[in-house]
Amino acid sequence: MATKAYELYGVPIPPQNPEQEYMTVQETAHVLNCSVTWLRRFLKEHRHLHGYSGRRIITNRADRASIYDALRAGDPRKGRSMPRPRRRPAARPRATAAA
Repeated sequence: MATKAYELYGVPIPPQNPEQEYMTVQETAHVLNCSVTWLRRFLKEHRHLHGYSGRRIITNRADRASIYDALRAGDPRKGRSMPRPRRRPAARPRATAAA
């Protein structure tokens, strides 16, 4: 069960206007199609790619373009070019009915 804080701040939300100049972290995550937690970790390491409006982290168009380029360049956490796709488990052989 998600906490109230997660529901408020940890879920990407669609912006009112995707072309607006400034967006919050949740709106930026929705536009870039990434998770809010990944975006917060990324912005913590790259402090030049965001600003503050009071206590809120905001990004402008140039910041979002830089984040998008870094996101599409690959997965910086693992050193791989792109994240590996999930593998399906092998199918179990069917049990035959014994006569």
